[in-house]
Amino acid sequence: MKIVKALESGFVGACTLTLIHEVIRRKVPEAPRMDLLGMNALSKVLRKFSAKIPDKDQLFGWTLVGDIVGNTLYYSLAGAGSKKTSIAKGTMLGLTAGLGAVMLPKKMGLNDAPSNRTLQTKVMTVAWYVIGGIVSAAVYKMLENKK
Repeated sequence: MKIVKALESGFVGACTLTLIHEVIRRKVPEAPRMDLLGMNALSKVLRKFSAKIPDKDQLFGWTLVGDIVGNTLYYSLAGAGSKKTSIAKGTMLGLTAGLGAVMLPKKMGLNDAPSNRTLQTKVMTVAWYVIGGIVSAAVYKMLENKK
């Protein structure tokens, strides 16, 4: 079923993106801190609804799950339409997400430093989202070719 393959490939791309973020942020000082951006966004939403904000570890866990679910759904769009264009779609999805991660936080009332601190941070942010999109598309294409 096409939708299952699209979701599976989206999940692989989302996990790839998350793994890149989590490994490199621990080693590279200028690395994007999408974990902090996500925690800031989730805290803001919880405050708006007067909900209790969990401790840092639990907030991190919720954010990680939310990132993987959201990015899975987003990257699964690489499987929409023809498999011949999936790599181009995955690349464009990644580029759009990466540019959004750099350009939108401040406009949304969030601290933009995690994705926008330096030119190096911005480039890594966009690159990692593009990698996630390409991985999703490549996995989708591979699954479709197994028919």
